[in-house]
Amino acid sequence: MGIWRQPDGQVAPPRRRRIGVFGGTFDPIHVGHLIAAREAAERLGLDLVLLVPAGRPPHKCRRRLAPAADRIRMAALAVRGDPLFRVSRIEVDARCVSYTAETLQRLRQDDRRPRLYLLIGADQAALLGTWRDPARLFRLAAVCALSRPGYQPEWIHPRWRRRLRLVPVPAIEISASDIRRRVGRGREIRHLVPPAVERYIMQHGLYRR
Repeated sequence: MGIWRQPDGQVAPPRRRRIGVFGGTFDPIHVGHLIAAREAAERLGLDLVLLVPAGRPPHKCRRRLAPAADRIRMAALAVRGDPLFRVSRIEVDARCVSYTAETLQRLRQDDRRPRLYLLIGADQAALLGTWRDPARLFRLAAVCALSRPGYQPEWIHPRWRRRLRLVPVPAIEISASDIRRRVGRGREIRHLVPPAVERYIMQHGLYRR
């Protein structure tokens, strides 16, 4: 984005890019993720949404995830050709437990100093007290809870609720765990994931029992 001049002739710096950071295991990524992220991007005026597949998420260490390479590839296939999205390997390449605060700190070290918006589900917002150094998240980014119809803000602890930005998104009842179960039982997942992701799952035998 180039330098522009104000009416008085003074040179003003370019607007800092607004970047949404949307993390998750994406095991697999599905259309619910994409719909929620796009709605948040439109409401917040984001220039870009980074999809950040987790390497080793601290809250899901007990469940064996699909290989990181597969989850990265599925995310890339899901948003191929869409300029709003980009897939980041920042957590996968770290090869350690994925803590969101560290991820945001690394993203802020970019020379362009982007304005970061952390996009989390409202259910995750209710669990912020269990995150590592949650107060640090608010220093590094605008923390935005994606709130679906029927969700009550009172479920979020007052300490975090007054600092969060609630962003309404459509209620899409799709879960990655249900998709994995469907594949394991030989059931259809068409329209639950992008077609390219469905093909990848079938071709690589993911989630088969």
